[in-house]
Amino acid sequence: MIRTSVLHQTHVLVSREDPPQSPELSFKLGEKECVSLLKKCSNMEEFKQSHARILKLGLFGDSFCASNLVATCALSDWGSMDYACSIFRQMDELGSFQFNTMMRGHVKDMNTEEALITYKEMAERGVKPDNFTYPTLLKACARLPAVEEGMQVHAHILKLGLENDVFVQNSLISMYGKCGEIGVCCAVFEQMNERSVASWSALITAHASLGMWSDCLRLLGDMSNEGYWRAEESILVSVLSACTHLGALDLGRSVHGFLLRNVSGLNVIVETSLIEMYLKCGSLYKGMCLFQKMAKKNKLSYSVMISGLAMHGYGREGLRIFTEMLEQGLEPDDIVYVGVLNACSHAGLVQEGLQCFNRMKLEHGIEPTIQHYGCMVDLMGRAGKIDEALELIKSMPMEPNDVLWRSLLSASKVHNNLQAGEIAAKQLFKLDSQKASDYVVLSNMYAQAQRWEDVAKTRTNMFSKGLSQRPGFSLVEVKRKMHRFVSQDAGHPQSESVYEMLYQMEWQLKFEGYSPDTTQVLCDVDEEEKKQRLSGHSQKLAIAYALIHTSQGSPIRIVRNLRMCNDCHTYTKLISIIFDREITVRDRHRFHHFKDGACSCRDYW
Repeated sequence: MIRTSVLHQTHVLVSREDPPQSPELSFKLGEKECVSLLKKCSNMEEFKQSHARILKLGLFGDSFCASNLVATCALSDWGSMDYACSIFRQMDELGSFQFNTMMRGHVKDMNTEEALITYKEMAERGVKPDNFTYPTLLKACARLPAVEEGMQVHAHILKLGLENDVFVQNSLISMYGKCGEIGVCCAVFEQMNERSVASWSALITAHASLGMWSDCLRLLGDMSNEGYWRAEESILVSVLSACTHLGALDLGRSVHGFLLRNVSGLNVIVETSLIEMYLKCGSLYKGMCLFQKMAKKNKLSYSVMISGLAMHGYGREGLRIFTEMLEQGLEPDDIVYVGVLNACSHAGLVQEGLQCFNRMKLEHGIEPTIQHYGCMVDLMGRAGKIDEALELIKSMPMEPNDVLWRSLLSASKVHNNLQAGEIAAKQLFKLDSQKASDYVVLSNMYAQAQRWEDVAKTRTNMFSKGLSQRPGFSLVEVKRKMHRFVSQDAGHPQSESVYEMLYQMEWQLKFEGYSPDTTQVLCDVDEEEKKQRLSGHSQKLAIAYALIHTSQGSPIRIVRNLRMCNDCHTYTKLISIIFDREITVRDRHRFHHFKDGACSCRDYW
């Protein structure tokens, strides 16, 4: 059907526009003229006219001209794969170039299954693949993602002896990485005799896609040691993501410096990655400066800035940036509104959050998703409006998921509402929650209420499901290296000096009137044991290590995997006065900037 339609269109174009040509003119046109005609095409209408001319001049039988017709139609941004397929089916001579072109076109068109079908047809016709076949084919496997098909293709590569081709190897690394097979991905890389920057890029990107951020930074170091420091932008974007997740600001700054020295004119994606890195590593001022200097901002740039301000507790500033975005004529989407609602949540702007939620529906026609409802539950929960949050969950047009119930459970714990906490926990267990943290939060709530039998029962249920609590930890960056501490940590190489510093800190804290908040220790032990447990919290150990190994007056940056407890919050405020340090702590949800005995969160988190 398609073929008949295209041929009909072609003949119409010939009869309508072109006078009869002599054989001599056809001969003079030649292959170069054919290519010249196709290069001038900027849309399908012009292409069809060129196709008609080539057919009329009898040049379609020339393999070179026919192949260029297929390539132009399949690979141009304005092209049509249906039309390219119709030309392909009319060709008498089909080789690897033609099949490779069709596969590339299908992958470009996001039609990955058709690319695999084309490869199978290529094998059935006895056309031998080459080293240009497999990078495209492996990209198709990565998009599915289909590791079984990818492994079969890998077997074909080995059979044909193409396993040492660097382009094929790079594509294998990328495919296995995107399919989550990081072990095989690394094995292919290790077997390479010759590596390129693209090889390192594929490997680092693979680790980044799986959230293996520490490995990304390690690989960047290995790459540098092997003389490949001139990394391309794609590597540096992955490394910036690693710095963002680990809070490694110093290394992020180094990457930024490298980009400024070696890349002229950063694109919007790289600039936005830099802004996100600075914001999520605690450097709000630098992120804001970069944002303001951007020559061209897109929706993602605004979304990152709004979310960053939300994390730092600057909700009103986030709403101002949102207003600026609207004034620039950019239409917000559901992702932007998630950032806006989070900005209201972290700053306790309940009324503003409700207004934005209604505006999203009425003014911008965006139907609230479960993420937006989650933001509203979080907004109400943080503000202590637990009953209103529960009513909102019940009134939702969709079934609430574990994220919403977990948000309510967390808020119930913070505001000591055991009844709502039990409701949230019950719903989580109905959803077959496999997160130990849900059991731990409920257990802690029972402990606060001195209901030790319920504590034991909850913990027993957790262990019977094979769940174990993830230990809390704190990362601190010192001299471009990340140092990790867990509570009561005795395994660090310098733990002895860390505990000596901790003793000095506590001694000076007594003069500031500090008294450990033992209500934060939810175990049935005596007061002295509770004080000892509090003193060994990972955040305090990280601060002690930083005080030892950084110069006086220099800032301290810490990343935590859990919400900060009230005792650590009070402790860190006082330490910022005693040692005259600015201390930035990023916990699971937000940033805390401690300076001169105060915190940027204004004790609302």
